[in-house]
Amino acid sequence: MIYLKKTKTQIRVRRRKLNNSSCSCSTNFFSSTLTCTFSNLTFPVNFGRNIISLIMQTNEEREKPVFENSFLQWSQWQLLDSILPTGGFAHSFGLEAAVQSRLVSDSNELKTFLIHVLENTGSLFLPFVYLSCMSPNMETWHKLDRILDATLTNEVGRKASISQGSALMRVASAVFAEIPSLKTMRDSSMKLGTVSFHHAPIFGLTCGALGFDSTSSQRAFMFITMRDVVSAATRLNLIGPLGAALLQHQVAPIAEVILEKWMNRDVEEACQTMPLLDTVQGCHGYLFSRLFSS
Repeated sequence: MIYLKKTKTQIRVRRRKLNNSSCSCSTNFFSSTLTCTFSNLTFPVNFGRNIISLIMQTNEEREKPVFENSFLQWSQWQLLDSILPTGGFAHSFGLEAAVQSRLVSDSNELKTFLIHVLENTGSLFLPFVYLSCMSPNMETWHKLDRILDATLTNEVGRKASISQGSALMRVASAVFAEIPSLKTMRDSSMKLGTVSFHHAPIFGLTCGALGFDSTSSQRAFMFITMRDVVSAATRLNLIGPLGAALLQHQVAPIAEVILEKWMNRDVEEACQTMPLLDTVQGCHGYLFSRLFSS
């Protein structure tokens, strides 16, 4: 067996007996020739440059920015963390209005409602997340923001989207300071006064700027929608914490199917698949007493 030991100027190979024979090697670090002695036979091996290339390649890999490697996942988890102050838990996606309208009254109806919300999210919002993630620049973001503002049909849902998007842009530009373009785009857009800051395009923009792929970004948007609806259900006493965790686990495979159905589409294909949910959410402002903003 041969062991390599690197010094500042040399790579030396320790001698170890193999089958009553011995092997010894030495080379100059900057030489392209390695001289080996094996059983009293000396011969050159031209592989010094390969060793140097390997060492240089290893050093280059070690010198890669941390953000491009493992830190990327930490940023993704932080973006999905409920502690991030984006205001998602202030919205029930129409669940509170559905409960008071007696469209949802037990866990089975809650599961159906959640699946319908995810279906509507996939069909209407994923195209905006996808395109803004693929092209995370201010021009694309503003265009998608205008289209989504014209697409949303109820004022309650529109205000909820603007509220969450504005909060996310503010938080992202402050937290992810290593991406100065986020703050630059936010400041420039606020000065214009014509940008609505809708949630879906800003979520895709943030994910794209952080370096997330489009599939993970769209799946993450579906996840936070499911998370917020389930959280709202627990506060409305429709389900307990353990039941909420079980429901989320049961719906996850269905959410993945919905994701695969609606992902990677253009905004021309964005549509409402569950108009009743849109109608119910629009009635939220008429509730006599309410816990959520939407």
